[in-house]
Amino acid sequence: MRVNLIVTPVLIALNCAIYALEYLIYNPYEFGLYFGLNELFFAGAYWQILSSMFIHGSFMHILMNMAVLFQFGSILERYLGWIKFGILYIIGGVITGLLSLGYLAFESVNLVGASGAISVLLGFLAYIDRFNRKGLIIVILLVSFAPLLIGISVAWYAHLIGFGVGYLAGFFKVLK
Repeated sequence: MRVNLIVTPVLIALNCAIYALEYLIYNPYEFGLYFGLNELFFAGAYWQILSSMFIHGSFMHILMNMAVLFQFGSILERYLGWIKFGILYIIGGVITGLLSLGYLAFESVNLVGASGAISVLLGFLAYIDRFNRKGLIIVILLVSFAPLLIGISVAWYAHLIGFGVGYLAGFFKVLK
């Protein structure tokens, strides 16, 4: 029996629509500062904890994130069902964002992108799929640190935190 995907395509469409707003209608810098996760959060911009998951820094950024979301989101949405998958993605992404706020104490950054929430999916999948666990750990390490070696700034801490949040969600069977 084939399960229709609901949340994965909606998340991809929403990310793409917001990217179009960000880059085609509004000023990307101001849009990113207002909706990305940064020090404004502590001044009352609490929406940033959710909105930052839908803002992307470049065309390659959204392209890579949406490709990975499609690949792994499709697998997990079929496995969990659309409701549990949506809960894992959104709540996991929010928790990842909250935990990533600690990094702002060390460096002034503007955290944008879906990769924290996507890393939650990878961590959850790593827990439930023992056969591919090592490969998924290697993937998260590569996407977190390889870009840094060539001078591309990535939120490596959000990737690692998200992976840990997803793994722990699987371990504690929070979606049972």
